[in-house]
Amino acid sequence: MEALIKSFSEISMQDVASVGGKNASMGEMMKHLTPQGINIPDGFATTAFAYWTFQDFNNLWEPLEKLMEHLDRRQFSNLKETGAAARKLILGAEIPDFVVKTIKDEYARLCSNGPAPVAVRSSATAEDMPYASFAGQHESFLNVKGENQVVEAVLRCYASLYTDRAIKYREDNGIEHNKVALCACIQKMVRSDLACSGVGFTLEPESGFRNLVLISGTWGLGENIVQGSIEPDEFYVFKPTLEAGKQAIIQRKIGSKQLTMKYADDTGKIVNMRTQVALQRQPVLTDQEVLQLAGWGVLIEKHYKCPMDIEWAKDGLDGKLYMVQARPETVHSRKTGHEEFEYRLKEKGHVLVQGQAIGNMVITGLARVLASPAEGDKLQNGEIIVTRTTSPDWDPLLKKAGAIITDSGGRTSHAAIVAREQQVPAIVGCGNATDVIKDGMKITVSCCEGKEGKVYEGDIPYEKVKLDFSDTKRPAKVKPMLIMSDPGQAFKLAGYPAEGVGLLRMEFIITHTIGIHPMALVRYPDLKDDIARKQIGELTAGYDDKKSFFIERLSQGIATIAAAFYPREVIVRMSDFKTNEYAALLGGKAFEPEEENPMLGFRGASRYYHPGYKAAFGLECAAIKTVRDDMGLTNVKVMIPFCRTVAEGNKVLSVMEESGLKRGKNGLEVYVMVEIPSNVLLADKFAAIFDGFSIGSNDLTQLTLGIDRDSSLVAELFSEEDAAVESLLSQVIKKATRCKIPVGLCGQAPSDLPAFTAFLVRNGISSISFNPDALLRGIDNIVEAEKEQRKEEAVNN
Repeated sequence: MEALIKSFSEISMQDVASVGGKNASMGEMMKHLTPQGINIPDGFATTAFAYWTFQDFNNLWEPLEKLMEHLDRRQFSNLKETGAAARKLILGAEIPDFVVKTIKDEYARLCSNGPAPVAVRSSATAEDMPYASFAGQHESFLNVKGENQVVEAVLRCYASLYTDRAIKYREDNGIEHNKVALCACIQKMVRSDLACSGVGFTLEPESGFRNLVLISGTWGLGENIVQGSIEPDEFYVFKPTLEAGKQAIIQRKIGSKQLTMKYADDTGKIVNMRTQVALQRQPVLTDQEVLQLAGWGVLIEKHYKCPMDIEWAKDGLDGKLYMVQARPETVHSRKTGHEEFEYRLKEKGHVLVQGQAIGNMVITGLARVLASPAEGDKLQNGEIIVTRTTSPDWDPLLKKAGAIITDSGGRTSHAAIVAREQQVPAIVGCGNATDVIKDGMKITVSCCEGKEGKVYEGDIPYEKVKLDFSDTKRPAKVKPMLIMSDPGQAFKLAGYPAEGVGLLRMEFIITHTIGIHPMALVRYPDLKDDIARKQIGELTAGYDDKKSFFIERLSQGIATIAAAFYPREVIVRMSDFKTNEYAALLGGKAFEPEEENPMLGFRGASRYYHPGYKAAFGLECAAIKTVRDDMGLTNVKVMIPFCRTVAEGNKVLSVMEESGLKRGKNGLEVYVMVEIPSNVLLADKFAAIFDGFSIGSNDLTQLTLGIDRDSSLVAELFSEEDAAVESLLSQVIKKATRCKIPVGLCGQAPSDLPAFTAFLVRNGISSISFNPDALLRGIDNIVEAEKEQRKEEAVNN
C-alpha cells in the first residue's frame, strides 16, 4: 500500500506527483537548505494517494467529472454554480477512518509536547512549476490546533481544489481537472501574527532584473500584502555586493502598514486592526534581518537554479525568521532580450503647430491646455499637456501626461529633459501652441519625422514597429553610454545596449525623492520660516538628524542606478542646480541669492567650497561615500560641473577629501565637465588633477556662441556644428588623448546629426552619452562613422 502521509524529511522535488509542489518544495528545502542555515518549520504532507483514496471511498469521480463536463468553457457563465456544487460534494464526504488515524498520529508526532497550532496549506500535484504558478488558487488555514481541527482543515483543502479561480486557472492552462490531486501541507505554525511576515522575489518583479532581491513585509500576517490592503515596507538588496559582505540594501521604502492582521484567539479567527502610528513609521525588519532573508533567497535561487517567489515569517515567540514557502517565479524568469519600438505615420494631416521633436514616438489624445500646475486637477492620465513652459513644479503632472507641448524652450529645456526621462513624446519651442490648440481638442503628436516635431489635428493613424536589441551592432572603439536621472527607469534601461551611464543627473533625485534644500536640513534647528520648518519636520519624521534624511535618500537613488548597471561605470554629476532652482526647493529661499543670470552665476563647482553651500556639498559627498564604500558599488565615479578654473578644481577636490572622498582612494575617479571655453584652453592643466573629461555640448555651445540655449528667438543660431564649437571640441579631445585620460560627450546632437558624430569619432572621442530614446539611433551613427573612418585609414595607408 502506498503511503498516506510523508514527513518533510522524506520528500524532495522528485515527489511533486505524490505530494504536490508546495510540499515537495518544503521537503527539498528541509533536506538541502536547512544545513545551510535556513530555518524551515517542520511538518508533513498528505499524499496524492490519500486524496485518490478519499475520492474512491466517496465515489466522487463520476459526479465531479460530470460537473466539469457541463462547465461553460467559452463564457464561463456557470463557473460559480459549478464550483459551488463541486465543493459541496467534497465537503459533504468523509475522509476514511484509516486516513484520519494516520493524519492524527503524524500530527501527534509533530507536536510531541501536546496539541500545538499548525498551518494547513493546499499543495496540488500540478502547482508551483516554472511553467505555471498556482499561487492563491487553493486555500490555506492558519493557527489550526487539535487533531480533529487538522482533519477538518484537510477536508477543506480538498474542497479548495474546486474554487472558481482554481477551475478557471486549470482551464486556462490546459490542465485536466481529474488529473490533479490535492495534498495538504501540515506545518508547525510560525506566530507571525505576533511579529511580522511578508514575501520576496529573487529578481526585480517589474522589470525582471536578475541581480536584485526584493523583500516586502508588514506587521502581523502577510495576507494584507497579498490582498493589497496595506502599503508594505520594501527593501531592495543587490546580490553581488550582498555576497561580497557589503551593506547591500540599495533601497528602503517604509510603507504605512495601516493594518495589522492577528489571531483573535486560539480558534484561529482573524482580526484586522489599525496599526499604531509608531509602528507604521517603524520598519518591520532590521537591516541585518533584511540581509539575512535576502541571503536565504539567493541560496534558494541557486539551489533551484531559477528566480524564486518566496514567503517568510518572523515568530513573535522565539524571535526567529523562517522561510515558509518557495516557488519558481513565472513572469520574468523565461523572458530573454530587450526591445525598442519605432513609430511611423500611415498618413499625414493638417499641421496645427510644429517645433523641436523630443523622442521618436507618436501619440494621439486629448489636449489639455494648462496655464500653471495649479490647474493640474483638469489633467487626466494620458492626456497631452499644452503649456507655455514648464519647471520642476510641473513634474508630478508631467508623469501623468501622454505627451508634452510647449510654446518656448529648446532641446535641453526642462520639458524636453523630463519627456525623455518619462519616455513620452514632446514638442518644444512651438511659439504659439497655447493659442492654436484648443482645450479638449483631439490631436496627434508626431516626433518620428526627424528633428521637427508636428502636432496634427485629429487622430492620425500610425504603426509601432518592434526593434530587437539583439540585432544592434556594437561600436569598435567609442563607448555608447546613457544619460539618466530617474532611478525608477534604471532596471528597464539597464538592458539597453549601453556601456554604462555617462551622465547621472543628481538633481532629479534631489527634487523628487528629497524635495528639501540641503542647507535647510543642515540648519534645521535654526530655521526662521515656521511653515517650512513644520513641513520639513513632517517629511523627515523619524530622522532625529535631518541631514541623514538627505544622505539616505540620495544614496539610495544613486545606488539604484549604479546597481542596475553594475559593473559598468556610472558617472554621477554632483548637483548643478542654478540659484533659482535651488530656491524652489522647500526651505531654499533663505539660502539662495537672487541673480540676474543664474545660468552664469552661483552654480556648479563654485558652490561646493563656498561657506553658503559647503556643508550641503558635504551631504552629497556622504551619499557618494555610502554608495561606494558601504554598499560596495565602486563602479560609481564622480563628476564636477561648471568648474571655471584649475584653482577652483583643486578647492573642490580638497573639500571632497575632507568629506571622506579622496581621489584615488578605493579606486575613486573624479571627472570634470568641459562646458566652458576655459576648460578647453587649459585642458592639459585640468587633466593633471582630474581623471577624465565629459563634454557638456549644450553649455559649451552656448558659451562659445553667446546664445541663450532656451531662447526660441535665437534658437536657429544654436549649433554644435558651428566651426568655433567644433574647433574647441577638437582641441579638448586631442588634449585629453595626449594626456591619456578618457573624454566623452553628453548631448542630443550625436543622435540627431550623423555628421557631428562622424566629426567626434574622427577626432578620437572615447564615449558618447545619449538619452534613452536616442541610444539606438546614436549607436547606428557611431558604427557608421567608425566604418567610414576605417575606409579613410585604409585609403591613406
